[in-house]
Amino acid sequence: MGKTYQSIVIDAPADKVWSSIKDFHDLSWAPNVIEKVEVVGGQKGDQVGAKRVLNDAFHETLHAVNNLERSIQYTIDDGPPPVSKSVVQNYVGVVQVHSVTEGEASFVAWSSSWEGNDGPTCDFCHPIYVALLTDMKKSLEG
Repeated sequence: MGKTYQSIVIDAPADKVWSSIKDFHDLSWAPNVIEKVEVVGGQKGDQVGAKRVLNDAFHETLHAVNNLERSIQYTIDDGPPPVSKSVVQNYVGVVQVHSVTEGEASFVAWSSSWEGNDGPTCDFCHPIYVALLTDMKKSLEG
């Protein structure tokens, strides 16, 4: 099973970070990574079952939203190689926001796991998630 994990500390309260990222259809906090979000179907961005296509390539579905734990869980249903459904199955991503106990900062963890194509998928996904977290930090601090 392939896995990847990234994290970042953001100098903003966890509630602010969570309210900015919990809408599955709104990635305005990642302008340098996400050029286009196409909403698929009628589900709202905070409803389980919401679907989107990112940058005309990544087909994703929201599977869980937990406001108490400030976390979302989603799947990549298809995408370009090496995350296409022909080579990767059961791709699950989780984003979770935690309060840092000292000060008004947040700790954001982004992890994913999948079956098949372990090394190439990790090499492909890791820098994308690092870039997303970097954009999140730039957008939400200050």
